[in-house]
Amino acid sequence: MCAVDRRSGRDAEFEAFVAGAAGRLLHVAALLTAEPPDAAPAARRILAGALARTYAHWARLRDDDPYDHTRAELCAAYARTARRLPPGAGVLAPLAPLERLVLVMRIYEGVAEEVTAAQLGLPPERVEAVCNRAVAILRDAAAEAA
Repeated sequence: MCAVDRRSGRDAEFEAFVAGAAGRLLHVAALLTAEPPDAAPAARRILAGALARTYAHWARLRDDDPYDHTRAELCAAYARTARRLPPGAGVLAPLAPLERLVLVMRIYEGVAEEVTAAQLGLPPERVEAVCNRAVAILRDAAAEAA
C-alpha cells in the first residue's frame, strides 16, 4: 500500500468520524461559549481547532476514542480562550468559564469526576465543589426567572 492510499484511508476515517460527531461536539462548544448552536462563531472556531488537532494525531488514536480526544481538545481550547470570548446569552451564560467547563463535562457529557479533574488539572474535590456551585447558580437563576 502506498502512502497516498494510507492517507486517503485515514482521511475517509476522519471524515466519517466528523460526520458522526460534529453535531454533538458543536453543541458542547456552544454550551461552553454560551452561544446559540445555530449562530455560534466562537464555538465553531474552537471546534475547528480541536478537530484540526485531532486530525493531526489521528494515526495515534487507533486504540483511543477519537470523540474523547476531540472533546478534551475542545475543552482545552475553550479554557485557553474563554477570557477573551464575549459573555454569551445561553442558559450557561451566568457561569464562569471553569464552572461551564466542569458542568458541561460532568452533567452534559457524563465524564467521571476523576477524568474531569485529570483533564482540567484539578483535584476531584475541587471539580465536585465547582459542579455543585454551578448547579446552585443555575437553580437560583431559574428561580429568579420564574
